[in-house]
Amino acid sequence: MMRGQRAFAIGMRAPDGSIVTYQENLSGIYRSRIARIPFLRGIILLWDSLGLGMRALTIAANTQTGEDQKLEGPALMVTLGVSLLLGLGLFFLLPAGLASLAEKYLGWSVWWSNLLEGLIRLLLLVGYIWGIGFMPDVKRLFAYHGAEHKTINAYEAGAELTPENVAKFSLQHPRCGTAFLLTLILLSILVFTALGPLPILWRLASRVLLIPVLAGIAIEYTRWTANHIKYPLVRMLIKPNLALQSLTTREPDLSMLEVAISSFKTMQHAELESPL
Repeated sequence: MMRGQRAFAIGMRAPDGSIVTYQENLSGIYRSRIARIPFLRGIILLWDSLGLGMRALTIAANTQTGEDQKLEGPALMVTLGVSLLLGLGLFFLLPAGLASLAEKYLGWSVWWSNLLEGLIRLLLLVGYIWGIGFMPDVKRLFAYHGAEHKTINAYEAGAELTPENVAKFSLQHPRCGTAFLLTLILLSILVFTALGPLPILWRLASRVLLIPVLAGIAIEYTRWTANHIKYPLVRMLIKPNLALQSLTTREPDLSMLEVAISSFKTMQHAELESPL
């Protein structure tokens, strides 16, 4: 999937081997005043991006199966809600609960237990991504993720977008969502550790209530580093983010690069035709 400022496009390989593309104009929220307010824009656009991702996966699945069912409206909201609840439970509430047990039964200080919570959260994230990477379907998904990065890198370098040219470019990109996830987790370690002692209910509640704040900061940080990557200090700061992308990308083959290039060109065409 390729997203521009006014439109997005999806490229898919159909069962008969042909490339199928789908394009659609983006919601007006991307061009509204909200989209220009730092921190707030990140939270709203992140939610909308999650919806786009779910729709892209659904459209791609329907292309493979030949079905014409759409995941949208209430069904999409329920799916997103359940996914977010599972993510909150696994990556935020579970580490907080385990750290509280260590504090209560092992006699750890609140500072050490908060640090343990952060480390558990980080290990869960990395372990989860590493684990699902062994699944054949996810391997293929990660290869297409790599094809997206290579295509964007080639375009930003001014190269001709052919599979052979695009294949030469890096799998890593500073604006990747993987960078946002790692930044969010590292920020949570700092902030939650600094909160100090809290009753268990307030501890769990703070982990949920502060997520929008942390997400807003993480998105602004990711945007800032991507826009200042020419500076050596910034390149050093984003090394962990780029390193984690080695788990979420795989080297694509030329047929995958064809799909990514087709999606990108479709998005470019849609951008030119979409209303301002």
